[in-house]
Amino acid sequence: MRLTLPRPAISRLGIKLFAVILVVNVAISGLVFLAVSRSLDQGFLDYLDKTQTQRAETLAAGLAEEWSRRGDWQWLRASPRAWHRLVRHQLWPGAGPAPVGIERQLGDPKDFVLHDAQGLPVIGLPPDDDEEAATLRWLPIEHQGERVGTLGYRPPEQLMARMERVFLSRQQRNLGIIIGALGLASLLLAGGLSWWLGRRTRGMALATRRLTEGDYGTRLPEHGRDELSRLSRDFNVLAATLEASREARSRWVSDIAHELRTPLAVLRGEIEAMQDGIRRLDHESLHSLSQEVEQLERLVADLRLLSQSDAGALEVQLAPLNLADSLRQRLDEASGWLDDSGLTLECTIPETAWVRGDASRLRQLWSNLLDNTCAYTRPPGRLRVSLESTPDGVRILWDDSAPGVPAAQLSRLTERLYRVEGSRSRASGGSGLGLSIATALVKAHGGEMTAAASPLGGLRWILRFPPLDDITLKEETS
Repeated sequence: MRLTLPRPAISRLGIKLFAVILVVNVAISGLVFLAVSRSLDQGFLDYLDKTQTQRAETLAAGLAEEWSRRGDWQWLRASPRAWHRLVRHQLWPGAGPAPVGIERQLGDPKDFVLHDAQGLPVIGLPPDDDEEAATLRWLPIEHQGERVGTLGYRPPEQLMARMERVFLSRQQRNLGIIIGALGLASLLLAGGLSWWLGRRTRGMALATRRLTEGDYGTRLPEHGRDELSRLSRDFNVLAATLEASREARSRWVSDIAHELRTPLAVLRGEIEAMQDGIRRLDHESLHSLSQEVEQLERLVADLRLLSQSDAGALEVQLAPLNLADSLRQRLDEASGWLDDSGLTLECTIPETAWVRGDASRLRQLWSNLLDNTCAYTRPPGRLRVSLESTPDGVRILWDDSAPGVPAAQLSRLTERLYRVEGSRSRASGGSGLGLSIATALVKAHGGEMTAAASPLGGLRWILRFPPLDDITLKEETS
């Protein structure tokens, strides 16, 4: 069942995310504004200083050439307009348009002062204005090594009051517009992101609540490849696993009830027959009752072993053990059993194959495999068991002859109470717990057990056990 989201509601996570993103962006914008304003202020001052010095040096060189051509400064005293034309010609040569804005402010003729060789003013401040003159910077005007005058110019600090109104205010206004746009974009981003994330997390919260209430059919939509999408996929896997576990538990309880019902019904029928006098209470009757009780005991013992395995409490005493001896001995003991079942045994087992194992549990493992082979292999048949040591440990191949198992059902053979033909009749086998127990025993030894098709036409079981380290073997056998 796909999860249907409710109508959008206020998400606390969305509100928190919105507030955090907005505050962070506003703080960053404020810091950027202060840093850029400070950088503009200082950088602009440096720019003015370098530019004004370069223009003053250019003007001083031009004045030296004019003096060499005219021989004095009298022509400037007589015509103040000539000073303006000279400054413009020296600072902006050519016939281009007149400069505007900052360039115009930096090249204003009023910001330059010219004194002659005796220190008398030619253009600019009077000689008695000591306070204003003390703030000027001076450059000598020389011709052929002789000082013919002095050019004074205002430093950038005096120009700042005028330049700030022209440049800094304009730049800070533009910066303010940028910061405002950034704040608006942050607002929209925070709102959109918080709404999107809040909607996703709200759906997950609702799905989790349904899951905790037992609605294992809940599924989240999976879109994209981000972390939330992967979380949705993991949630769906968890929900599917819980749903499968509930179904398996239901089948498990039903199958156990079915398995217990048969021997109990037989016991009740025989006891009632004895009570009604239909059947005599003799040794044969007691033996029949004893067989049914033993069947119940085996079933209960198998269930207890599987429950211990699920809880991780299966009692296994691991110690260095020759797996080859354990397997060979159990197969020798079962030779009569196999003969009675019409099966021929073929063995390929080396002398030694050391692992860490529990002798009694391994004997139980071999017995369950033998029981499965004898119950399901049609006579006359074959059983071929081979053991080999590999770099990864010890591998056992357990092959029997026909009938085989469909490939689609191989992975289900170790499910509890599962049999291929789907019947619960004892004529075709035991209770259906033997292979589940075998798998649990192999897993308790750190190995794995898988099913495959056998080249003999039946079923192949592949058992892998981890190797026993040589150093561990020496320590434990010393």
